[in-house]
Amino acid sequence: MPNSILWADDEIDLLKPHILFLKSKGYDVTTVNNGRDALELVGQHPFDLIILDENMPGLTGLETLMLIKQSAPHVPVIMITKSEEENIMNQAIGSKISDYLIKPVNPTQILLSIKKNLHSGQLVTETTATGYRQQFAELSQLIGACRTIEDWHNLYGKLVYWEMELAAAPDSGMEEMLMMQKREANAAFNKFVRKNYESWLTTDNHPLMSPEIFKECIFPLLDNGEKVFFILIDNFRLDQWRTIKPLLADIFNFDERLYTSILPTATQYARNAIFSGLMPLQIAKMFPGLWVDEDSEEGKNLNESPLIATQFERYRRKVKFSYNKVNDSTGNERLLREFSNLALNNLNVVVLNFIDMLSHARTESKMIRELATNNAAYRSLTETWFRHSSALDLFRRIAEAGYRIVLTTDHGTIRVDNPIKVIGDKNTNTNLRYKVGKNLNYNPRQVYEIKRPDRFGLPSPNVSSTYIFAGEDDFFAYPNNYNYYVQYYTGTFQHGGISLEEMVVPLITLTPKK
Repeated sequence: MPNSILWADDEIDLLKPHILFLKSKGYDVTTVNNGRDALELVGQHPFDLIILDENMPGLTGLETLMLIKQSAPHVPVIMITKSEEENIMNQAIGSKISDYLIKPVNPTQILLSIKKNLHSGQLVTETTATGYRQQFAELSQLIGACRTIEDWHNLYGKLVYWEMELAAAPDSGMEEMLMMQKREANAAFNKFVRKNYESWLTTDNHPLMSPEIFKECIFPLLDNGEKVFFILIDNFRLDQWRTIKPLLADIFNFDERLYTSILPTATQYARNAIFSGLMPLQIAKMFPGLWVDEDSEEGKNLNESPLIATQFERYRRKVKFSYNKVNDSTGNERLLREFSNLALNNLNVVVLNFIDMLSHARTESKMIRELATNNAAYRSLTETWFRHSSALDLFRRIAEAGYRIVLTTDHGTIRVDNPIKVIGDKNTNTNLRYKVGKNLNYNPRQVYEIKRPDRFGLPSPNVSSTYIFAGEDDFFAYPNNYNYYVQYYTGTFQHGGISLEEMVVPLITLTPKK
């Protein structure tokens, strides 16, 4: 069925060549010569697009536009005018027109504007699908050619780009192919980490990792006399950063990079490593009162502010800092009220917990599972939260004050789908992506095992403790109530193990625009 177009212009008889041209392109064009007739027809028939002349007698184009938007707000409207006056353009744009053309217009201009407004989704889908098909072979070659962590950073950035492009281009038919490619990449990345992880911890040839974030990213800014906000969003992936980035682009310039989270990619380990500048084993030895064992009922991240203080003391730095953990909008609003006090500090550390809470809620709540059925929906919830929360207000307030922000996370998260069996005693931890215990029973070919935790900077709850890590989209399941366990956790977002999503995470310096 052809697209229907309503064209209102008091000189419509002079536009017959344009109308015949559009009809030859398959459009059904209805014409009127005044705004009142246009309004009457809009009330009687559904149109796919409306073209309005701005300078009509009686109801002007702008007046007609405002009335049309009240009855048919979702119909795209193209405004055509002889005037180039800025105030008329501003009024038209403010009334949410879809396009603005200056007379004289030729038929091709009209056609291009119609295509942009009626067929952009189809054109974007076709172009995106074609682009990904052309890149598919190159991405497959890159997966096999990755030799360094920088290679993996580059590849992961490309995969995330295409994942988001295809998600924005519905019905491209390429999503499943990309998911297969991501699984292939994660399988190869898992092997890469198994081969190289120990050497990263024992040699100087290693990527930027969790314990070095303050030393490499915060200290230089403080040394330059800058005031800094260090904002850590728990469970924050690269695709989620790219989702909220447009909301900040008008107020900040970005210096973007990726860094590598330590194992386990879990708060107790990775975040404490960031704040202390130490590996977990060093924390447990040097500050036993600040380390919380796996079997402890105490919260695993209660000592973050003291750990930050130990890092400054160790480097003999006198830095006035604050630490704020924000779990809800009330906490954000409190920060905004106290912003003038925060401005007295050299460094303000803020932990935003929403995404972590969202991932846990998705596991436990049927409603959230429905809202976040896949990665695209998970990103959408992240964007909705950030757009409408006072967290965005906090970023804007920081920009107004002229302070830098270092934005990052402790680890990402991955949607798990493949259960693998593991047996452990009652003291084994509950995380689905890594296990630590003294009597673990598992298939060693399915996991990355660490039998000497001290060589990997990890504490041993017992003399014979072993750590095992799930890779790709695997998760650990106990044989008891196996079917229930598998059904409950399949499709949930988890962290702690080895994947690009969990280990390769964003690290961005945001500089306010002048």
